[in-house]
Amino acid sequence: MKLTAFFAVTTIAAGFAATSAMAQTDWPQRTINVIIGASPGGDTDFNARTMARYFEEITGTGMVITNMPGGGATIATSAVRDAEPDGYTMLFGHTGHLIVAEVSGLADYGIGDFEICCVPAIDQGAVFVASQSSGLTSVADVQAAEAGSITFGTEFGGYSHLQGLIFQEGTGTEMTVVDTGSASEKIASLLGGRIDVAGIAFGAVQDYVNSGQMVVLGQPNAERNPLLGDIPTFTEQGVDFVMNNPYIIAFPKGTDPEIVAKMEEVMQQITEIPTYAEDLEQGFKQPVAFMPQDEAVTRLNEIRDTYMPYREALQAAR
Repeated sequence: MKLTAFFAVTTIAAGFAATSAMAQTDWPQRTINVIIGASPGGDTDFNARTMARYFEEITGTGMVITNMPGGGATIATSAVRDAEPDGYTMLFGHTGHLIVAEVSGLADYGIGDFEICCVPAIDQGAVFVASQSSGLTSVADVQAAEAGSITFGTEFGGYSHLQGLIFQEGTGTEMTVVDTGSASEKIASLLGGRIDVAGIAFGAVQDYVNSGQMVVLGQPNAERNPLLGDIPTFTEQGVDFVMNNPYIIAFPKGTDPEIVAKMEEVMQQITEIPTYAEDLEQGFKQPVAFMPQDEAVTRLNEIRDTYMPYREALQAAR
C-alpha cells in the first residue's frame, strides 16, 4: 500500500485576514492546560513546548504542558475529551493518539469526538534506526534476516506499532514486535540491546547515530527531508513505505468555535515566525507546516480511512 496522499507539507500564507475576522474573542484570559499523551523529551513534547513559548509571546498568556503518557495516549485524550469545553484545556497530539488508537481499539472514540483546530506541524523527521549490537546496517540486512530474529520496539496500539506493520509489509519481513513504551524508553532499549530496530525522531537519536551507537536504516518520507542530511528514503531502497505524521491541536467537543478559530489564527502566526522555523530544524529536523481547520479535518479523515485496513492486525497484538 502506498501512503502518499497525506504526506505533503502544506504552508499557508493566504486567508489570514478572514481567519482573524472570525476570531473576535477575548480568549485567552488565563493559563491554558495543554495535555499531551507522551513523556517529556520526545518529539510531541518538543513541538508542544515550542508552540507554547511562541503562543505566550503573541498572546501574553501562558500555557502549561501536562504530560500524560501511557495507554496509547488514551489517558491524555480521555482527559481532554471529558474536560470542560471552556477553551482552557487543549490536546496537542498526533495521528497516533487520535486515529491509530481508535483503529487499534485502544479508544472507542476518535477525531469526530473533538473540536479539531488545525494541524500545527507535520513530523518529517522520523527514521528507522538499528542498534549497534544488532549488526544491522541496511534494509537489505533486515530483509536477509531470519523471520522473527529482529526485535522491533514499539508501543502497542500506537503510531509506531502501525509503522512497524507497514514496514514489515513493505520489506516482506517478519519481526518480533515488543512493547517498549515511549520514545525515551525506545532509546534506552536500543542502547541496552533489548531491541534491534525502532521508528523514532532523528533529532532524538542523532547524537547516538553520530557516535556509532545506532545506525539509520532510512526515512519514511515520499521525498528526502533535506534537514536529515544524506539519509535515503525507503522508496529509494525499493521498499514501499511512506508514512508521515501530522500533529493535531484539538479541544473538547462543544468548545466555542471562536476560541477554536482564535487558536488556529495564533498557530498560523507562530508558523510565520523565522525563529520558530529555526527551532524546529534544530530540535527535530522538522520543516514548518500548517493546515487550517477545514483542510486538517479532511486530511485526518483521509488518514483514518487509510489506516483502517490494519485494524485487525493492530488489535490482534493487544
